[in-house]
Amino acid sequence: MKNPFMRILKLICLALVISFAFLACQKPVDYSNAISDGQYFHRAQNRITEVIIHDIFSPPVAVRIYSYASLAAYEVAAATDPASYAPLMGQLNGSEALNLSIPEKVYPPLAALAAYYHVGTALIFSEEMMNEHRDKVFKELKKKGIPSEVFEASVKFGQEVGEKVKDYSKKDNYHQSRSFPKYTVVNQPGTWQPTPPAYMEAVEPHWNKIRTFVLDSASQFRITPPPAYSTEPNSEFYKLAKEVYDAKQNATPEETAIAMFWDCNPYKMNVKGHVMFAEKKITPGGHWMGIASIASAAAEKDWKGTVEALAMTGISLNEAFIACWDEKYRSRLIRPETYINQFIDEDWVPLLQTPPFPEHTSGHSVASTAAAFTLTQLFGDELHIVDSTEVAYGLPIREFNGFSEAAAEAAISRFYGGIHYMPAITEGTKQGQKVGELIWSKISTKPDRVALLERR
Repeated sequence: MKNPFMRILKLICLALVISFAFLACQKPVDYSNAISDGQYFHRAQNRITEVIIHDIFSPPVAVRIYSYASLAAYEVAAATDPASYAPLMGQLNGSEALNLSIPEKVYPPLAALAAYYHVGTALIFSEEMMNEHRDKVFKELKKKGIPSEVFEASVKFGQEVGEKVKDYSKKDNYHQSRSFPKYTVVNQPGTWQPTPPAYMEAVEPHWNKIRTFVLDSASQFRITPPPAYSTEPNSEFYKLAKEVYDAKQNATPEETAIAMFWDCNPYKMNVKGHVMFAEKKITPGGHWMGIASIASAAAEKDWKGTVEALAMTGISLNEAFIACWDEKYRSRLIRPETYINQFIDEDWVPLLQTPPFPEHTSGHSVASTAAAFTLTQLFGDELHIVDSTEVAYGLPIREFNGFSEAAAEAAISRFYGGIHYMPAITEGTKQGQKVGELIWSKISTKPDRVALLERR
């Protein structure tokens, strides 16, 4: 009788031989294209936008969130491909070049994504929303065959970079500004007053105290002040207000559509009877960060080109809001709605709801022009843009033959919407152009250009 134990031993040995043969025939999974283009960064940014809307961050604060999160992702790209990309840390005001030791088993795009999530999550309130999104994305990426040791090393490196960018963000005076005094409304003729329906207090009156990335100061580009305030019907100021009034009365369907598309008002309040409730919307900066994302995809940029576009657009928007808010709280000009109700038509209501901060200059005009200038440097001004940014908020797409065309429409939309006099738009556009030009004259993502700038 044969020994049953010997038979079992032979079967075990045979199984081991087959297993080893199978493993020997298996090739390592190629995960090099697990993240190739910018889609994962688009998704992360879309989540940031959702959280910004959920947490109701103001337009200037929203841009701060986008800019630091994108900067963290970009710094990973620069660190891991120094021949193609120059670090921005060390070029930006108050920053130092990051001293980084890159792990041998790091997968750069995953590290960049981890850096984005790390910083973006630290700057919002609803952290669980970002963490949930990150965990879902990371689970999806693990299924693409990224080895555990590579995954862990990449995430750790990304978080290390993110932590350094977080430290940089903590020194921009934002947290200190949370305890600055609120804006005091004065009764001086021609000055800003809270507007209906919620009569909200002025938003971010001390934003010009935030450290800039590139501008020498918040007031570097002072523009032509608004015309002298007057209630005389023959005065220039009265005529400007009447122009806003007439624009709404004679608005075409296209002008109305333009105004609604670029509304981007995170504060819109709706009143039904005795009930008032907020309607959450994307911010102006969020709209332009969305355009940067759309442009990156349309131009078929890889992940590094995508984070470059997001970082530079975020920086441009940040500088634009600081410059604009500096002027807003210098001139403290009355909004068209307040003036028209007092001196032209007490029942008049603008097409768009007036945002809760002073009139001059138009934030859309400054920010859109600065962002468009930057995107033009990166992509040229002939890229056809199918702007679907507002689809999630119930609006149709709009198409533009270049960034400057989109920026011009964004600027004039505030006049069509009844919330800005024309000088706020024309001067705001000039201000945004100067901001954009300055940024590209002082910093660069290209190593050869940085070398030229340093020799100046």
